[in-house]
Amino acid sequence: MSLSLRIFLALVFGLAAGIALAAWGSEAARATAAEIVSPIGGLWLDALQMTVIPLVLGLLFTGLAGAAGEARASATAGRALLLFAVLVLAGATTTVFFVPELLRVWPVSADAAAALKAGSATTAAIPLGIGAWLRSFVPTNVFAALAEGKMLQLVVFTGAFAMAATRLPEGPRAMLVGLFDAITAAMLVLVHWVLALAPIGVFALAAGVGIAAGAQAVGVLAHYVTVVIASQLIVIMLVYAVVAIGTARLSAFARAVLPAQVVAVSTQSSIATLPAMLDATRALRVPEATSRLVLPMAVSIFRVTSAPANLAVVLYVATLTGTPLTAATLVAGVAVAFAVSIASVGLPGQVSFITSVAPICLAMGVPIGVLPLLIAVELVPDIFRTLGNVTADIASAVLLGGRPTPEGTAPAT
Repeated sequence: MSLSLRIFLALVFGLAAGIALAAWGSEAARATAAEIVSPIGGLWLDALQMTVIPLVLGLLFTGLAGAAGEARASATAGRALLLFAVLVLAGATTTVFFVPELLRVWPVSADAAAALKAGSATTAAIPLGIGAWLRSFVPTNVFAALAEGKMLQLVVFTGAFAMAATRLPEGPRAMLVGLFDAITAAMLVLVHWVLALAPIGVFALAAGVGIAAGAQAVGVLAHYVTVVIASQLIVIMLVYAVVAIGTARLSAFARAVLPAQVVAVSTQSSIATLPAMLDATRALRVPEATSRLVLPMAVSIFRVTSAPANLAVVLYVATLTGTPLTAATLVAGVAVAFAVSIASVGLPGQVSFITSVAPICLAMGVPIGVLPLLIAVELVPDIFRTLGNVTADIASAVLLGGRPTPEGTAPAT
């Protein structure tokens, strides 16, 4: 049985136990159960949280250093990286406007939100003037920022440090990259140890939520899944719009990409879909040299749905917990979401969810206490993540290789 399925079953049984206690248990029984499960779930959550910052910083350093090397390799690689960045930022920015509006039109149950909020501490966003806001991006003491968990400052410093490392001679650069690779590898081992206990932690957390919120907790999770899927569908529509504007051959693209999308949905793996993506670019008459460079790069370092979907999760949790957000915190969220979308590439689903979403929460002052519950229902949104990524990968190759043309004709020059 896969870890994802075990976590999902732990969520189901934990919620069922909590809901049963809420419906039929005595007040004393509910209080006793809450006292038992709360420290168990909290301990597991603390163990998971302690791995986030060092893992993200290690991944970010090696990811940026590798991307910089790719950009220097060829002009096409550099253009590909620029296109990837534009698409991710466009999707993230769209999400910042779309999700709050969707939650305004279709809000989460107030009673369930209040019950869940009672189990999580909230953090008020502190308004900053423009000068103080700009200065908040740069840490005056990186070790203090590390100790205080100031994620945005740590991301800025790590990004600058990684870019500086690419200017070093080969020997020192390789030593630094090797050091961060080793840190990342060790942290991944630790994360997998923590995740091995996820069914226990998620069961305890879900039982606590079931006791507090009752059957309404199920409705909140269903509502959450729908909102996150909607945010990813918007990004996929954005990709189609870019293809329509950039190539004027939307129908040809839609027909060619469909088989790869079917493989993506069935496998939930961009890497496994790579052969089908290459077939799609051949059908669209993309130059072979372009598709063989761009598609592996896209699979390795490009996740168009990562930043938008992760921001959607954080915006939902902020609404659920009543955490106020300002324009400054939203900008910080977009910046960190963009950075960690590079850092989380290639990680297993449960690891990438925490390493992608928790840093955005930390940057925006949003509690992370409900994230383990959301991991358990990530199975469904993850299908749409892969669908969007594969669609954008093929779109990137098409945009960089010229207009798609009907099969059997020469590509446009």
